[in-house]
Order: sequence, then structure tokens, then C-alpha cells
Amino acid sequence: MRISELSRRSGAPVTTLKYYLRERLVHEGERRSGNQTDYDESHVQRVRLVRALLDTGGLSIAAARRVLATLDADDRSMADTFEAAQHAMTDGRAHHEASDAARRRVAALAGAQGWRTTPDNPGLDLAARVLDDFAAIGYEPSDAYLDAYAAAADRIARADLAALTDRESPALAAELMVVGTVVGDALIAGLRRLAHQEATAELFPTTGDAHAAPAGHATHATQRKDLP
Repeated sequence: MRISELSRRSGAPVTTLKYYLRERLVHEGERRSGNQTDYDESHVQRVRLVRALLDTGGLSIAAARRVLATLDADDRSMADTFEAAQHAMTDGRAHHEASDAARRRVAALAGAQGWRTTPDNPGLDLAARVLDDFAAIGYEPSDAYLDAYAAAADRIARADLAALTDRESPALAAELMVVGTVVGDALIAGLRRLAHQEATAELFPTTGDAHAAPAGHATHATQRKDLP
């Protein structure tokens, strides 16, 4: 297919496709005579993958390139691919160094869950920096608060890994593992915001028609506006 057809199939404008090619996020097509280049289904799949990493996952071009490199490596096991992808998503980001106290608390939390982790797992510093940020505003999360987060994370991680068994090949499973890690963070954030609205309505109820209706349903107030 020509680049115009690749654009139609992938949903990405031609200018975006050319940018992806220049940034080596998408592999080159097959050169034909003159200036013609042919692309195939692998390019369609790759463009969709890149858009998921950049648009939904919010990765930078450099981070997306590192993540894609882990998928393109032929000599990695599933565990190695997952580990490399986790590091690729965090390496190069500007951040403050986590305190030793916060790191110890996160490590203790992981240990209490029975998780078999390594000291270089990027999640350790990421979670520890969150605790430091809480401390900066004078808040110290309780053990119950952190236990709730850990329990939710454990269920989500197991759901992520269970989904891999539905893929037809190790390559597709590795792709889902990497993409799921990136866009899964966005999924968690979106669902958490919806749950926050529901929990807020329960804990801090309002009067009248100010309540939000369940997702996908109009409020009573909205329904009344539609009446003649």
C-alpha cells in the first residue's frame, strides 16, 4: 500500500506518518522505482502501536523509541522484555531523588504483599517519590491507605498478566505486555477519576439535582431541559 492508504488504515495523517518515519518509530517501507514506497500490514500495526504509546500513554518520542526497541529485540524473554520496558518508560525523566525513608516504607509495603521484587525496579523510586511529595504538603499516608493501593495494584497486575494468555503468539503477548503497561496507567487514572466522583457523592452528598447520574445516563436536570 502507498502512504496515503497507510494513513487511511491507521488513522494517522500523512504528515504524522512521515514524522514517525524520520524519528525511527516506524520501520521503512519497501522502496520501489522512483520515489514510490510500499507499506504493509506491519506498518499499520506499528503506527497504531506508536499512537497508543504517544497519545494515550503520554510517552515522549525518546521514551517511545526505547520502549519499541525492547519489542524489536529478538533475544529477550518475556520477563526481560517487561523489565526493559519498565525501565525504558522511566529512564531519562527529570525527577528528584527519593528519600531513604520513603524507599524503605515502599519496600516494606511490597514485602508485606509477598511481592518478589528487585531493588532496581523503577516502581520503588516512583512510589517513594510520591510519598515524599505527600510529606512535602504535610500528609503522611496511613498503613491502611497504602495497603488499599497495594491490594488494588496486585489485582490489576494479575489481570494484566492473565490477558497475555489470550494472545496468539509470544510476539503479540510481548506487545500487549508493553503497551498494557503504558496505556494501563492511563486506564487506571481514568477509572479512578470516575470512582472518585462516586465516592465523593457518597461521602459528601448534595441536595437537589446536583448529583451526577451513572455514566452513560442523563441527570434529572438534563432530562427536564429536554422536555417541551
